[in-house]
Amino acid sequence: MKKGFVFSCIPTKRGNGTPMTPEDRLRLAKDAGFQGVEISTMDDLGECERLASQARSIGIEIHSVMASGHWSFPLSSPDEETRQKGVANIRQSVDTAKVSGADTVLVVPAVVNEQTPYELAWDLALKSMRELAPYAEKNGICLAVENVWNKFLLSPPEMLRFIAACESPAVAAYFDVGNILIYGYPDQWIRSLGSTLRKVHFKDFDIQTRTFRNLLQGNVPWDRVRQALLDVGYTDYCSVELPAYQSYPDQFIYDCSKQVDRIFAGE
Repeated sequence: MKKGFVFSCIPTKRGNGTPMTPEDRLRLAKDAGFQGVEISTMDDLGECERLASQARSIGIEIHSVMASGHWSFPLSSPDEETRQKGVANIRQSVDTAKVSGADTVLVVPAVVNEQTPYELAWDLALKSMRELAPYAEKNGICLAVENVWNKFLLSPPEMLRFIAACESPAVAAYFDVGNILIYGYPDQWIRSLGSTLRKVHFKDFDIQTRTFRNLLQGNVPWDRVRQALLDVGYTDYCSVELPAYQSYPDQFIYDCSKQVDRIFAGE
């Protein structure tokens, strides 16, 4: 398995308060031992190419793109203008992935709320994904559906059925180990998702306080998570998605690297 970090979580200042450029932040991740980063959707593809060039020169991979518009413009919105903005954002995310060299776009497929009941969210999200899948296929990019707190796809069979209903080899699963703890067991989900699993997020979670925690400080059963990933033959990125320390934030990246090493080692 490979060690990744969510780029937006890498601090923008050093421990002494001096600012860091995007290139500095890539280098920090590389120096800490991470092999890749997950960037967010970029509107300026020229800027995206510059970032990709810097990453290549440093020797760190941009492996995935986190779509940025899924909460503001849900793919399940009953308002057609809003839904189309969401579709456009995923297309831009695919473009970002293509330019940066990433192979995956993280997608939140729906948001269930008082205005959008589950069944309607399913139908509209599926409509959006079917519209997007050919564009992703054409560009060689995977659209990976993530488990988030959106009241949608609350069990492995639901997620597998939704992915299958998209009827595209470009649609797969993105699994967040910490997000699932509020309503499921990560090792069970990993085994159920199996070969549909494309990327993984690492964060910890305290069940009692219902808050995210740094790695190894919550209730995630990391030994079982590791074994499940090995059992399904997962070899791709596990990316840390957590905010850095308030003081000496750059130290956080090094600490996370050691924690992921320990999780991977299983001892």
